[in-house]
Amino acid sequence: MPMIALTVNGAAAQLDAAPGRRLSEALRDGLGLTGTKVGCDAGDCGACTVLLDGEPVCACLTPVIRAEGAEVTTVEGLGAPMARLKTAFLRHGAAQCGICTPGMLIAAAALLSRPGTPDRSEVEAALGGVLCRCTGYAKIIDAVLDAAGSTPQTEAPAAPVSGAAVGARIERLDGAPKVEGTEIYGADYAPRGALWVRAIRSPHFAARFSFGDLDAFAAETGLQVFTAADIPGQNIYGTIPPFADQPALGVDVVRMRGEAVALVAGDKPAVEALDPDSFPVTWHSAPELLDTPAARAPDAPRLHEARQDNILIAGLVHHGDPAAGFAAAAHVAEGEAETPYVEHAYIEPEAGAAWLDGDTLVIQACTQAPVMDRDDTARILGLPPERVRIIPSATGGGFGSKLDLSVQPLIGLVVLKTGQPARMTYSRRESMTSTTKRHPARMRARIAADAGGRLTAMEFDGDFNTGAYASWGPTVAVRVPVHASGPYSIPHYHAEARAVHTNGPVSGAFRGFGVPQAAILQETLFDELALKSGLDRLAFRRLNALPEGGTSVCGQELHGVGIGPCLDALKPRWDAALAEAAAFNAAHQGRKRGVGVASCWYGCGNTALPNPSTIRLGLTPQGRLMLHQGATDIGQGSNTVITQICADALGLPVDAFELVGPDTALTLDCGKTSASRQTVVTGNAALLAGRALRARILALTNMGEGARIALAPGAVTVTDGTQTRRIDLAELAADARGYALAVEETYDPPTETLDENGQGIPYAVYGYGAHLAEVEVDLALGTVRVHRLTAAHDLGRVINPLLAEGQIEGGVAQGLGLALMEEYIPGRTENLHDYLIPTVGDMPRIDTLLIETPDPEGPFGAKGLGEHALIPTAPAILNAIRDACGARVTKLPALPHRVLAAMREAG
Repeated sequence: MPMIALTVNGAAAQLDAAPGRRLSEALRDGLGLTGTKVGCDAGDCGACTVLLDGEPVCACLTPVIRAEGAEVTTVEGLGAPMARLKTAFLRHGAAQCGICTPGMLIAAAALLSRPGTPDRSEVEAALGGVLCRCTGYAKIIDAVLDAAGSTPQTEAPAAPVSGAAVGARIERLDGAPKVEGTEIYGADYAPRGALWVRAIRSPHFAARFSFGDLDAFAAETGLQVFTAADIPGQNIYGTIPPFADQPALGVDVVRMRGEAVALVAGDKPAVEALDPDSFPVTWHSAPELLDTPAARAPDAPRLHEARQDNILIAGLVHHGDPAAGFAAAAHVAEGEAETPYVEHAYIEPEAGAAWLDGDTLVIQACTQAPVMDRDDTARILGLPPERVRIIPSATGGGFGSKLDLSVQPLIGLVVLKTGQPARMTYSRRESMTSTTKRHPARMRARIAADAGGRLTAMEFDGDFNTGAYASWGPTVAVRVPVHASGPYSIPHYHAEARAVHTNGPVSGAFRGFGVPQAAILQETLFDELALKSGLDRLAFRRLNALPEGGTSVCGQELHGVGIGPCLDALKPRWDAALAEAAAFNAAHQGRKRGVGVASCWYGCGNTALPNPSTIRLGLTPQGRLMLHQGATDIGQGSNTVITQICADALGLPVDAFELVGPDTALTLDCGKTSASRQTVVTGNAALLAGRALRARILALTNMGEGARIALAPGAVTVTDGTQTRRIDLAELAADARGYALAVEETYDPPTETLDENGQGIPYAVYGYGAHLAEVEVDLALGTVRVHRLTAAHDLGRVINPLLAEGQIEGGVAQGLGLALMEEYIPGRTENLHDYLIPTVGDMPRIDTLLIETPDPEGPFGAKGLGEHALIPTAPAILNAIRDACGARVTKLPALPHRVLAAMREAG
């Protein structure tokens, strides 16, 4: 094969590659430049953007022959001229998970290399070919404008001094590798001699299958083949052990499209060249149930024999006397809503590598739950958990889906059977076909108020399509009835939710665990009830907002309740937006503007279940301060926030800490990254650990609580007034891990099991928020443009404003997608071309208002944020659409044809 000569990052290079090979593969596999990310192999996501003779191109669509004699620049080659751009990305918090960051930086570098100073519209145009699922794009745009000199350059804040980390707007501690292109994601690590692994998956939603001559196939192709018969342990897994029902590899029957039934392993070219239709498997398709009405029909076949009516589980909350509440009402609003499957659409498909270290199976892969991965993988492979080590790679977006197993047991099986390392990366289609989605929901509700507009009663009922296997279906079914009330005082309440099996994709965790779906119905009915009551829609919500010390529908007395302050913070913009919309509408006939508002609340952590996190903090004899924390940072900023909390608890600056983990061999269990739990739960464990180590140091030096602690080489110094004392760490007996001083602390939120009526204490801490959406509707086309969104969120105590703003902006983007464009249709929208997510051009101006109503149970009063940042967005947009044109859209997303139909129905 002739060598292809080119220049890469300023140096001469030669590639031993076929002329038609993708440039992205040649750069990554041939030159080790893994900063060029691959998210789709179709030119849809832009993560692989590189410069070819100074112009941005998608490397996944560029044959390597096009680069012959040309100059290629990857993110690793953005040198001194673009240092300001990288610095601006860090300063503005423009990199969250970081998987899109190389593509964004390259696209921005191409723009900044041209003459002139770009404005916002030019920046948006330059970035338009690169998708981001985390940030909402706002901070990326701000960073590029800053680097271009289009806005006054923002100075990086000085590192906070001891005791001032909480509340500081510091850059994320793990940000540098993301902008340098050196971060290691699941597909970036290649053990020497690794076999490439690929799954054979069902093309049917329901089928029986049988294998042909696998030995002959292996002999003919040179590939190794593995089936369920090769699994040495229990071929079943699930995120909630009592409901575990999903096989790692199917046996005789498949219940969903994309279900894996076999693996092939071998050299990468041979594995990639395999036509799956040539694999010796015979399919016998069966009748399929794809929605909940079909699955609950009296004659519907059961997907799982023990689950009657295809109901996995039902959740219920009953409070007061709803019949009496409705009887006493002056106004009632009732209706239905239907939401679709929603794809997580993270830019990084599932990927990882595995190898043996002695008799320990080591797996490095993208994940949100390393300890859960370890335990399930060990069970499947018949190993004790201590013989499985999970090292989370950087995770290029998760949003809940990467709580479930993906590649881990599959590559682990190949390693155990062959003794060779193994790698696996899902294709974009494979990822979107086989992984979890947001639950589609069919919901009904009615809500009542008295003559003064105070709520008297509410009933809610919903079927949530949990797909073929359980995953997080039980969590959704239990969480939804608790939250379907919204953050309001409702004296009489009854809510039920069911997780229903179908042959659709598995529905799992997706930012909100079913609460966004319920809020869409509840908040749109609230608008109707407000209008019937003759009240301003925001005032109606404020009238009924939960007060401090109020009681939830679970009978829980609540403290640190911040929904009222959130609504109050929106009031000035609400009044102005209504006036501006009225003026616009008076001057325009074909387009109308509307304003909508919606609220949310969200319980942080598991629902009425144990939920512990454990932190280890140690000082080495050399004076190094090591923070062992097992929480996976998937872009939300937990590495930084947890360190800030621990720093102030201990009394040392953030830059004194060295982070260890997450790694199941090196860190203790900090639980899964989900349910807005890490700031509250792991943050509290870090708070306790910091205080415990501080107490040890003060006791050893006999100094008072107000003393100042400082680190020196091999020592700790403690100063109290004019006295300074020193601990020589080398003189202390080191523990088994080599620490001169160390502490371990665990925090488990004080929750209470719910009774048969759902009464109890499901969560120790709640977060609150409210969004105000301003939209413009084209009355002829039915198109909707959101031109401004104001988001007020109560964080209790803002640990890091920069990261909090980024979470809210990213949540708004996902909520906008849920409202207006995102609809996963099984078998049809299995790529990022047919499945649409918001681009930089779809995003409105976002104003964030950070509210602080401290929670007595949160670390320094803090609450979680990540999950509920998106909950109010979609209902606020829907309410704004109705305000603009009278259309009440009840089936999401609000695509133009649905808006037009709703307008016709409204008259």
